[in-house]
Amino acid sequence: MTRIIVKELVWDKVNLEHIKKHNVSKEEAEEAKNFILHWKTHTNRYLVVSRVGSRLISMVLNRKSTGIYYPVTARDSGKNERRRVYDKEKKQNS
Repeated sequence: MTRIIVKELVWDKVNLEHIKKHNVSKEEAEEAKNFILHWKTHTNRYLVVSRVGSRLISMVLNRKSTGIYYPVTARDSGKNERRRVYDKEKKQNS
């Protein structure tokens, strides 16, 4: 698995309005840079899952350059994504 480090997220009007539709704020998305899990999607983007407060947030990122990513979307994590996080946390705590 490729390890990614997100140093900066690139914001514009389009992605800010899109994440707002999913009830995710820019601040929550910025906090989601410290992710628990990530994997590469079939479209060569990255899906990261992060804990933000009591929420699990999934964010799709498109790489612009080293450490700089464009957030395509951010939303509450789905059932399979949550299960992967719970499994990883369970392994770390045992």
